[in-house]
Amino acid sequence: MEPNKSTSTIRKVAIFGASGNFGTPITAALTHSLCFDVTIITRPESRSVFPPGIPVIRTAYTVEDLTKALAGQDAVVCAVAPAAVSHQVAMIDAAEAAGVKRFIVNDFGWGLRTRTHGLPEFRETIEKRHVGWDYASKRAAANPAFTWTGITTGNPIDWALRKFPAMGFDAVNQTAIIYDAGEEMFTGTTLEGIGKSVDGVLSHPDETANRFVNVRSIKTCQNEMLQAFQKVTGRQWPVRHSTTEAMKIEGRARYKAGAGWTLYIAVAQLLDPGMARNVVAPSREESDADLLGIAEETPESIAERVMKFQLC
Repeated sequence: MEPNKSTSTIRKVAIFGASGNFGTPITAALTHSLCFDVTIITRPESRSVFPPGIPVIRTAYTVEDLTKALAGQDAVVCAVAPAAVSHQVAMIDAAEAAGVKRFIVNDFGWGLRTRTHGLPEFRETIEKRHVGWDYASKRAAANPAFTWTGITTGNPIDWALRKFPAMGFDAVNQTAIIYDAGEEMFTGTTLEGIGKSVDGVLSHPDETANRFVNVRSIKTCQNEMLQAFQKVTGRQWPVRHSTTEAMKIEGRARYKAGAGWTLYIAVAQLLDPGMARNVVAPSREESDADLLGIAEETPESIAERVMKFQLC
């Protein structure tokens, strides 16, 4: 992506959560870019392994220590795991104190839509994220030199399809589960697209300041993905049918028991007929994908990504 005239104001970028599911492609995208110098920030006790050649600062997650760690940085990307989201307020305070210009808050999911359209079991999780989002907005309103961006990506589609057969497609055994009619549309962004979205935000700081950007690599449904997997593999996949209502029942029973509920409710939320809970942007034109340089995918290209991973 060609940087705009403001890109020179964002050169040095610090990443929290660089080894995570989304932090890894984000780190790769920014490292491979010619526009940014990347630094990884992590806790002293972390055992994560990071790519060679990238500076790593190990520090306690206190405002004082983080302010020292972020000195000289132009931007911060927060991609920490859910268990570390509570540290985001301290990260924001430290970033502002260090003179950081842009803080990318921890979203990489469904952003504001989840608060109003999501199933109630996710309410506690989303409210924890909102603490950081609301705080970043408050600090930006008080200090024009400090800005923030949230990146709403929807389903991390290639990662989720290969990791969670309950989403409907078992790439190892080449079998499928179709929920209800299999027609509920949802949007998704590939891991590569998630990394590219961060690159795009930092390359277009003026256009992306103090708002959520909505990104997508594809809009599709289960039936389209089934056809794509069958075309890519050259064989018919055995299909079992289920319902999102059954997933809700099982998920809510597990929720009450206190464990193992998340995937069931996530699938029900994604594919609940007629609800469009996980459509980040109805059309590509209504998203920020073109601004951020995210490639449009097809069901076949997604299926190829998933199956290629299984062969590695």
